[in-house]
Order: sequence, then C-alpha cells, then structure tokens
Amino acid sequence: MKQLVSTAIILSRIDYGEADRILTLLTPEYGKLHLLARGVRRIKSKLAGGIELFSVSTITYIQGKSELGTLISTRLIKHYGTIVADLDRTMLGYELIKRLNKITEDQAEAEYFTLLEQAFEALDDPAVSLDLIRLWFDSQLIRLGGHGPNLQTDATGQKLDAAKRYVFDFDAVCFTPAPGQGKFDANHIKFLRLSFGGHPPKTLKQVQGSAELCEQALPLVTHLFRTYVER
Repeated sequence: MKQLVSTAIILSRIDYGEADRILTLLTPEYGKLHLLARGVRRIKSKLAGGIELFSVSTITYIQGKSELGTLISTRLIKHYGTIVADLDRTMLGYELIKRLNKITEDQAEAEYFTLLEQAFEALDDPAVSLDLIRLWFDSQLIRLGGHGPNLQTDATGQKLDAAKRYVFDFDAVCFTPAPGQGKFDANHIKFLRLSFGGHPPKTLKQVQGSAELCEQALPLVTHLFRTYVER
C-alpha cells in the first residue's frame, strides 16, 4: 500500500484496545484524517513523541480501504510547551481544538490548519490575552465559514463614516447609524476589520487600546459565531 506523508496537528485521541489509539488529525494537504496508532500507549513506542497535543508533526501513514488509516511514523516539528504550563491557556487550547473539530468536515481546507497553528503560536505567547485569542479565532471561523459581517457599508448601503457611532444589526449582519447611542465607533470598526481580515493576534494586540476594544467587540463576535457557525 502507498505511504503518504503530511504535516499534521492532533485534534483528538481515543484509547483503543490495550495499547492503541484512534487519532483525528488535521493536515493542510488531506484535510482531516482518522488513523490507528498501534501500540502508541506503550512506554517505548516510537510514535508517541510525534502525536502530542499542541504540537505540529510530520506523519507517515497508510490509508486503508475504510476511512480509518494506519499511522506508520511521526516526527515532531514543534511543541508549544508554554501552553501546557498555564492551565487557562491549556483549557482555551482544548476549547479551540474542539470547536474547530466540530465545525469542519473531513475535507477541511488548508486554511483551517493554518488557523490552528497560528492559534497555538498565540496561546504560546503569554503577552497575548486569552480574550483577544478568542475574538480572533471565532472571527476567523466565521470568515472561513462564509459568514463574515459587512464592515464597509451600513444597513442603508452608505459607506461607514468615521465621525458616526453605530449599533450592530445582527439580522442585516452590518452596522447601522445610532447618533448619540451607538456603542461602536471608527476604532471598533478598524479593529474588527483587522480581526476578520486574517491578521494574527499579535497584530491586533499592537492596535492602540486593543484590550478595551477587544472587551467591547467580543460579545458581538461571540453572538455571530453562535448564530451562524455553531448552530
């Protein structure tokens, strides 16, 4: 049988039999894979080092006749060790992996692999806040799912004005003018454009007032995610 090689990130691990595991992995070339790792729970297993959570590895596998293939070898490329040294970052990491695994089909696009790799990099950096990572990650899932908000024009079709304040219309998925009452201004819109535009969390962190902007924009992004992606 033909052996295939890919870069991979572990999404889930399920114990199987006495020493095996069934793995779900995300790859840029082949989407999601379901592989049997034989004997991986044994102390001297050569596979174990390359299938750690919060890691990127090179894997070699054989695709079987069913959807379950067989893992042949692994080589660790990078382990994001700072994540597992902090309980809050570890828990958010588990949450993001689970969220991505749930909403993606087996033929997941390569962009989802890149997204998860960038999420690990952000979680591995203590200077990047967890709320900022949450907002950015959900923004990307919304965008990749084809549900990105209109951040260019308001509900009447007029170009967003830097001098105006707005509220967000969740039915129209865009902002609508609200003179004197609007919660969002030009700074929020710029911040959201960067987030939905694919810029990494480190870039968002450099925006002046990013902590406050994130706090105010996070409920909006969370509601969009739950309405259009998680449903």
